[in-house]
Amino acid sequence: QYGIETLLLERWPDVYPQPRAVHLDDEVYRILHKLGIAEEFAAISRPALGLQLLDEDFTVLARFHRGQGRQGFPQANMFDQPELEQLLRDNATRYPQIQLRGGVEVVDILPGTPVRITLTGGEVVTADYLLGCDGANSLVRRRIGSTMRDLGFEQRWLVIDIATATDLHLWDGVHQVCSTHRAATYMRIGTSRYRWEFQLLPSESASDFSSLETLRPLLAPWTGVDQLELLRVTEYTFRAQLADRWRRDNIFLLGDAAHLTPPFIGQGMGAGVRDAMNLAWKLAGVLHRELPASVLDSYERERKPHALSMIRLALTVGRAMTSGGRFGSLARRFI
Repeated sequence: QYGIETLLLERWPDVYPQPRAVHLDDEVYRILHKLGIAEEFAAISRPALGLQLLDEDFTVLARFHRGQGRQGFPQANMFDQPELEQLLRDNATRYPQIQLRGGVEVVDILPGTPVRITLTGGEVVTADYLLGCDGANSLVRRRIGSTMRDLGFEQRWLVIDIATATDLHLWDGVHQVCSTHRAATYMRIGTSRYRWEFQLLPSESASDFSSLETLRPLLAPWTGVDQLELLRVTEYTFRAQLADRWRRDNIFLLGDAAHLTPPFIGQGMGAGVRDAMNLAWKLAGVLHRELPASVLDSYERERKPHALSMIRLALTVGRAMTSGGRFGSLARRFI
């Protein structure tokens, strides 16, 4: 949109098909509107009523309603990440200055002016600026000498995606079960899509829950429906980490390369979108010689405190969940 020639290097040849992020708020929705895909996103998403904390007996401890936000969009929105990524890819084709190369992997980076980027097979491309949006195991982060600061949270969780044409008739928001034995999350993603997340016990792994039959004991409190289609079951390790530096010269870190948050308040993907929105107009201003290069120093100063505050809020909810219902009142003070 700012007329900057841009090369996108993507490891996957097509949209990564597995569901991952499922929630974004009204502020991130507004960014999608600026990109020109608000109507398209509305067609693939559904507003959620908010968040509720439950105890092990499914008694509601606290409920936080979400409606129309001050940004002009719903405050809580559920979606399927592959569908959103397809919208973003399709939208990028409107801009001739964007070149998207899928099925390529960056194997080395040499900082400098310009930055030299080596791809699989030995091809080298150069860029005035490099934005490292390459995830938790970021090569870019290692190359600029940045390290992750551990914020003291690591838990193994089972993530289950289910499809069924039968309405489960549950409150249409996110359910967080506070339990010292097995904390859990439930949410409706779409018309026929549902997600559950369960904290794994030390002796358990995803292989113990590879079929609907082995999942039944976990799902039983939520649904007695027999017509369920298991889309995915996998194990995730939820972490809280923050990179100590987000920039070296003309190389920047964005998204999971810069910060990792547990998913308890649904701000993981949105934080990366916020990073990009913060940095893009500043880079464009510098490249067009309309802004001094010093404006780029504000990126980390502005985004890092906000990312940290969101991580701390997620940690508050996560610890309330895994410490049982007695911390419901504590969570009410922070949400």
